[in-house]
Amino acid sequence: QFLDIGSGIPTEPNLHQVAQSVAPEARVVYTDNDPIVLQYAQALLHSTPEGRTAYLHADVTRPEAVLESEELHKTLDLDRPVAVSVNALMHFIPDAQEPGRILRALLDRLAPGSFLSLSHGIGDVPDKEGSERIDAVVEIYKRSGTVLAPRSREQVAGFFDGLELLDPGVTQVHLWRPDTDPHGGLPEGTLTLYAGVARKS
Repeated sequence: QFLDIGSGIPTEPNLHQVAQSVAPEARVVYTDNDPIVLQYAQALLHSTPEGRTAYLHADVTRPEAVLESEELHKTLDLDRPVAVSVNALMHFIPDAQEPGRILRALLDRLAPGSFLSLSHGIGDVPDKEGSERIDAVVEIYKRSGTVLAPRSREQVAGFFDGLELLDPGVTQVHLWRPDTDPHGGLPEGTLTLYAGVARKS
């Protein structure tokens, strides 16, 4: 069972395609707060006959609306473990909206054995050039009316508090299990996302 929050415009392969290639009976719920994204998803993303795929128009800042959705409960059994994917999303949630509280609200409702997979924009690049590049990106988003809040490794690791963090912990995304990543040979600092996966005991 998988819950993909902030799924965005569909890519290839998407989460349900990967999951159902291993377990055809896998069930996947995609959520996004952009109705256009969900229209694309409904048109392009199709489940295997054995599995199920559903789409929710929901905002991560209201986790209770996600978890109480009738469509979600038709697809996922929250009494069984669920893998939650929150990738490249939480850096759009400023501290004032308490991103850690949002994630805890999601995970608290899920069964033991559930997983959280999260990636997040890096805010603590050590070199001046990289730092200036991130500041420039933040400013571009600001001018478009969008808050971008890159965070440090320590801050991103805090999102996994209370969970069992899998090796190698929180690291740059292309260095997380690099033997299985086509970008794994790139040097540190090449990609500006942290990533981690953790299990709820």
